[in-house]
Amino acid sequence: MPDRLEFAAHRIGGLRAPAILAAVLCGLTGLAAALPSPARAEAAEPKYLAGEVAKGELPPMSERLPSAPRVLPVDSPCAADDLGGTLDMLAASAKDTRIMPVFGYARLVGYDTKYRFVPDILESFQVEGGRIFTFHLRPGMKWSDGEPFTAEDFRYFWEDMAKNPKIAKFGIPPELLVDGEEPEVTFPDDYTVRYAWPKPNPGFLASLAAATPFDIYRPAHYLKKYNPNYTDPKKVEAKVEKSGQRNWVALHFKKDRAQRNDNPDMPTLQPWMLVTKPPSERLIFARNPYFFRVDEEGRQLPYLDEVALTIANSGLIPAKVANGEADLQAAYLSFPNYPFLKRGEKRSHYDVRRWKSGKGAHVALYPNLNAKDPVWRKLLQTADFRRALSLAINRKDINQAIFYGLAETGGNTVLPGSPFFDEKLRSMWSTYEPDRANEMLDALGLKRDSPDGLRHLPDGREMRIVVETAGESREQSDVLQLIRDDWEKIGIELLIRESQREIFRNRIKAGSTLISVWTGLDNGLATPDSDPGEIVPSTAEQLEWPGYGMWVETHGSGGEEPGEAHDLDPLRKLIELRKDWRLSLDEAQKTKIWREALAIFADQVFTIGVVSGVDQIVVVSDKLENVPQQGVYNYDPGAFFGIYNPDTFYFACPAVDTADRRP
Repeated sequence: MPDRLEFAAHRIGGLRAPAILAAVLCGLTGLAAALPSPARAEAAEPKYLAGEVAKGELPPMSERLPSAPRVLPVDSPCAADDLGGTLDMLAASAKDTRIMPVFGYARLVGYDTKYRFVPDILESFQVEGGRIFTFHLRPGMKWSDGEPFTAEDFRYFWEDMAKNPKIAKFGIPPELLVDGEEPEVTFPDDYTVRYAWPKPNPGFLASLAAATPFDIYRPAHYLKKYNPNYTDPKKVEAKVEKSGQRNWVALHFKKDRAQRNDNPDMPTLQPWMLVTKPPSERLIFARNPYFFRVDEEGRQLPYLDEVALTIANSGLIPAKVANGEADLQAAYLSFPNYPFLKRGEKRSHYDVRRWKSGKGAHVALYPNLNAKDPVWRKLLQTADFRRALSLAINRKDINQAIFYGLAETGGNTVLPGSPFFDEKLRSMWSTYEPDRANEMLDALGLKRDSPDGLRHLPDGREMRIVVETAGESREQSDVLQLIRDDWEKIGIELLIRESQREIFRNRIKAGSTLISVWTGLDNGLATPDSDPGEIVPSTAEQLEWPGYGMWVETHGSGGEEPGEAHDLDPLRKLIELRKDWRLSLDEAQKTKIWREALAIFADQVFTIGVVSGVDQIVVVSDKLENVPQQGVYNYDPGAFFGIYNPDTFYFACPAVDTADRRP
């Protein structure tokens, strides 16, 4: 599972991710979709729901859909009665329930496959001067429990959560602040919501469209049951006692964790809803009977009735996939699995596809500038020390040994698909120059007793660096094994520590971790409208500077302020550049800011990229249709399969021979 899902900030009752791409700053209006005719709507009733409709337990589809559903440009050739079925996928933990809202990718606004913003949950929206956002909801739209989705759901979030210090412990979320100023939020009618700031908020739409979005609405009718301002306090207190929570705020938070997707009772707008209470070895997500999207024939989506996540040991997932136990799988598959999976194609009736990655690096090291050990901290904050570590890595050998020579070696920066790509930045401080690395370490006073011995820290300790992993990627561990040999040549011993992701995260934030390993930039395809927050201290979840990121994120109320030390001058400059980007409406100016920030990020080696351009393996059952042959498998932007609308994937009609559908 992606880093951001686990590392999302704990703020107002849910997980969220930092905004990766910026909003469109000129006026933008989404086009409303036309409503299918009543006759078509009746004919398109999903077979899976027909029994409940016949019994009167569920309204007919014409009453479940909004007056203007979103029409996707798809049309399955199957008859209505042939659509449906259960999509099998594999997961390594019950926590992987949170991947379904990512795949489902129902957002107020979302990205299309060209990474442009389009209305989704919203019928339309307008942006004026980059600072006034008017959102028009779809009249008649409903939550998965049949309750109306209206402006009240936005009002509840804004007034009862974001502005409630008991719930929003760090104050109003940064996505809703511009230079510390909150927006004026108004609700002109039941289906209109408006946010207005004195200055532009270019990251606002991107935060709503993110893989793990910043949701500015909640199912008010559901959460009010746990809020004493709306429900008899005695009844709320009884629920608190029964749940074992400290108070109503803690219970409200527990019930509100939509992105964790571990509460079957919580209403959703996603195409599939959890119906199995975790933990379970097989988690079932059933179709949302009130889902707001339809195909061109007016048939309600999703085409698939259920998604089943079967829990398995992560190390066994490639073998299970090869045995035909998954209809669609990318998670827990890595490029080294490619030859093995290819051999099983015909036997297990699946197709192995290679999708491009959108990450700035497939593997990257993250020196922790907020390490609590004062001696190591000073070294890790020294650019020449980070540069020496990078110059000592033989990336060409790593590429050949692990990635068959098919990866691109270099630092963690944007990819060739970005207008900012510069080969000089990718190669900066990432060539293999062990002699130069030794000279730089000597200049820093890091002496060694013998030419082959370990160097010593200024306090006399031998230089042993513990690099920590979340223990989820065999590739990362294999890369570290080779880097260990490289760093031994410059007098530094690399030790590997594996832990569970939550422990991994907490140790980094506490400053206990010196260096961690993860993937690189989530958005390697940045444009001028992309928020440069990934290469700038912006959140507590950043592995290279969690303390400084928290300081920026909380507007100085938490974390650690970057001091006046000369070594931190580039870091403070990055923070200023992002401020300038947020205030700019000029594309040329934003481009200039991006290029300057990327140059600083590369020269300072705040992260140490190893390789990039490693394809993601995607296994697709021969019977599963409408999955792109080629795609970009990226977390944010992209939501992995999300931008390709998995609600439009379907199993081939029974009359079609699926014995060998591969091209």
